[in-house]
Amino acid sequence: MNARSALFDLYGDHLRERGGRAPIAALVRLLAALGVAAPAVRTAVSRMVRQEWLEPVRLPQGPGYALTPRAARRLDEAAHRIYRDLGPWDGHWHLLVVERVRDRARRERLASGLGYLGYARLDESTWVGPRASSELDPLLNAESVRAERFVSAYEGDVRGLVARAWDLDGLGRAYEQWMADAREFVAGTESDVRVPSDERAFAIRSRLVHEWRKFLFRDPGLPPDLLPEGWPGIRAARFFDAEAARLLPAASRFVDGCLENRGNEEDNGV
Repeated sequence: MNARSALFDLYGDHLRERGGRAPIAALVRLLAALGVAAPAVRTAVSRMVRQEWLEPVRLPQGPGYALTPRAARRLDEAAHRIYRDLGPWDGHWHLLVVERVRDRARRERLASGLGYLGYARLDESTWVGPRASSELDPLLNAESVRAERFVSAYEGDVRGLVARAWDLDGLGRAYEQWMADAREFVAGTESDVRVPSDERAFAIRSRLVHEWRKFLFRDPGLPPDLLPEGWPGIRAARFFDAEAARLLPAASRFVDGCLENRGNEEDNGV
């Protein structure tokens, strides 16, 4: 887990609901529990400020960093997808016809961004997704790309469309592998009558959330009736929900303790 990813996870999973801001000393302490050294935290914070994900703020505990509105939107939408709070599907598909992008770096960033938002490529310029995303406009604007948009029902073989657009076999195998790895990772804690130490619970939960978030780049959140029977993503989601809920109280205590602690003098600057 690199420092930048760990910071996104930390803000999304814990700090967003605590005002979206934290002293740098607390960020250093929290990521130390994940094996991330203080210099790496400071470097990642500086990078995220340049990329307009974080902004410096002055807090009673000292200098700190807050989410920008752009970052808050990204984390809110991610949370809806992580915990599958998407609401019912209306049966309509969102189509994008994107202008040709000649620059390779911009083209790759656009493709990665659209994939993250749940869109899949049908051909060189056409993308399809089951839902609109509030982050689509910021993405297109950031890459200076124009796109025509359509909302339509699909009158043909819907399952065929899904199979053509997304690699469900590969995604299903990824969910199976995630479950195997996650069960092994939490072995020895899920059967304990006592919750693990607060710091350990925070580290375990952070690892689970971090690995689970990776599915945002692959799983568009298709409605259940379009998924294969016995879809492993459903079993994986149940396991994730149960473990995340079990570890949350102890992890939250650790986060609150770090936020309340002023820390050492050397932690208070970047």
